[in-house]
Amino acid sequence: MPIAVETFFLDPAFEGTLQQQIQQMVAGGILSGRFRPGEKLPSSRKLAHHLGVSRITVTLAYNELMSDDYLTSAGRSGYYVSDKAPEPPELTQRMSGDTVDWSRAIGTRFSGGIQIEKPVDWRRYKYPFLYGQVDPTLFDRQNWRLCAVRALGQRDFDSLTADQMDRDDPQLLEFIARNTLPRRGILASPDEILITIGAQNALWLTAQVLLTQRRTAAHEDPSYPGIRSILRQSRCHRLPIPVDADGLPPDLIPPETDVVFTTPSHQCPTAATMPLERRHALLDRARKDDFLIVEDDYEFEMSFLRPPSPALKSLDEDGRVIYIGSFSKSLFPGLRLGYLAGPAPFIREARALRSAVLRHPPGHMQRTAAYFLSLGHYDALVKRLRTAFQDRRRIMDKAMAQHGLEIAGAGTFGGSSYWMRAPDGVDTKQLAETLRARSVLIEPGEAFCERTARTYRHYRLAYSSITAPQIAPGVALIAQAMEEAQAGVIHA
Repeated sequence: MPIAVETFFLDPAFEGTLQQQIQQMVAGGILSGRFRPGEKLPSSRKLAHHLGVSRITVTLAYNELMSDDYLTSAGRSGYYVSDKAPEPPELTQRMSGDTVDWSRAIGTRFSGGIQIEKPVDWRRYKYPFLYGQVDPTLFDRQNWRLCAVRALGQRDFDSLTADQMDRDDPQLLEFIARNTLPRRGILASPDEILITIGAQNALWLTAQVLLTQRRTAAHEDPSYPGIRSILRQSRCHRLPIPVDADGLPPDLIPPETDVVFTTPSHQCPTAATMPLERRHALLDRARKDDFLIVEDDYEFEMSFLRPPSPALKSLDEDGRVIYIGSFSKSLFPGLRLGYLAGPAPFIREARALRSAVLRHPPGHMQRTAAYFLSLGHYDALVKRLRTAFQDRRRIMDKAMAQHGLEIAGAGTFGGSSYWMRAPDGVDTKQLAETLRARSVLIEPGEAFCERTARTYRHYRLAYSSITAPQIAPGVALIAQAMEEAQAGVIHA
């Protein structure tokens, strides 16, 4: 890549000749890591004109740098950073001049929480039992590409380039209102729907609108790690509610609660499905104690065993439920498109907050998704995913039964993961490290649990990212590592 001539400028306070200053600029760029081996420098004529110096001055500086192996030339094609140039020092050494006390300068801390670790290079592992990553063998890349190209056309130019202020793509809104939400028994008008950058953004917007430092939010334990971070950021009073085999128990919700965050269709991470009777009980409790419910229905499309239970929002007669959906699991996580459905006054405030923070999700992504959904490619993809996941689940069930792995929770209508329990004395965090060295990726359970009641016995196994032939040998390696861990505990 060529180095822009605008990178160079003369310092009037420099003590030395122009030739020396040019040499120092180039050598400093190389030593700082800004100029890398193989990159082309501006021609001597172009740099001389830019700096207002003679061409011979630049040529002499370049020649000196060549003699010190900083630069090399390739005939008439110009000057390049040499492969033999001195390597830049470590970054920590280059940043030694930072004198700010960041422990005092930072007003609010957002880091430090335990999150789910997903290696960037997870595809190079043979047995990735990771949740939420896309399987390239299942995704319809060809039709997605065609929809993306169509969204780049002249007809859609405004949706791609214009600042839509706080508005969403009307075609995407229409599909969600007329197709996606009715599948869950939900009827909503455009002013009751907001497009978000994924479900996590929807959760954040909801928490910011509904909660204050004086209000109380209840959430499931164990739970999606992101919701705990979001609620901490809101500085509300936070109440973790232990879940059971049927999900969130309504009778454990304190009467002083203002908002309840729940995943009733596919509890994260236990995969428990809240029965219909409990859903009605939760709504009755919300009516009695006057609290709101935020329903995160992140995986309802993956219902291949039997139809999912009705959404809480579809049973709500009082306007107390705010519904969150996402295309991350059914399309791909990098898309970052989700949606909120709720009463118009709530959506109006969420829209205003979104506009103040990020305006709106990228128009091209919204329009591409709208085409992909409306042309029927989405339904075909979901059908293909359900078929593949059903096959993988069957193989997982057989392999885990064969090796005696204990399932702590599995979705009654499908899903894409299991919540597992390791034997006594097996630390799943250490187990994950052992398996990673053997090209197996699992998710330890500590990130999902409250710190005060954190358990290291649980872990999550997903089958969305691993192909069917990899499942059985991968499960065998997990069982083997489990036996070794137990033996180590016993021998100790």
